[in-house]
Amino acid sequence: MKVLAIDPGFGRCGMAVLTKERGKESYLYSACIETSTTLSFEDRLVAVAEECARLIQTHQPDAVVLERLYFSTNQKTAMQVAEVRGALLFVARSAKLPIFEYTPAQVKSATTGWGRSDKRAVALMMRRLLRLEKEIEHDDEYDAIAIGLTHLASTR
Repeated sequence: MKVLAIDPGFGRCGMAVLTKERGKESYLYSACIETSTTLSFEDRLVAVAEECARLIQTHQPDAVVLERLYFSTNQKTAMQVAEVRGALLFVARSAKLPIFEYTPAQVKSATTGWGRSDKRAVALMMRRLLRLEKEIEHDDEYDAIAIGLTHLASTR
């Protein structure tokens, strides 16, 4: 099984491709898509959706896995992230891929054993579990990897 995992956002959006073969999870690719603040929100949304479509075409995943949106204190940002999620769901469904979602607490619990772990603990576990050699700068990328790993670990 191969998954495209996404930590949705419009400023930064983490994306990762992972596989599970013969019970072993493996890392194939990850990136943090950053959009320019000089672009309109609509153009940022298009950039993220186009990158998702490109990764689907390139890697041919069996499913798309997203972090489920949780309410934040900044309603404007939450609404915009919800719009990005909508565009990503559209791209995934247009490619006829099944979609799975996990809350941040589910991802933290699955990857670190505690649903309230901090981002550093998640990043450390991703490095240990998948033996990542690539230098990763942003938490969004680690989060995408963790979301994918959560799904692979929960499927048989």
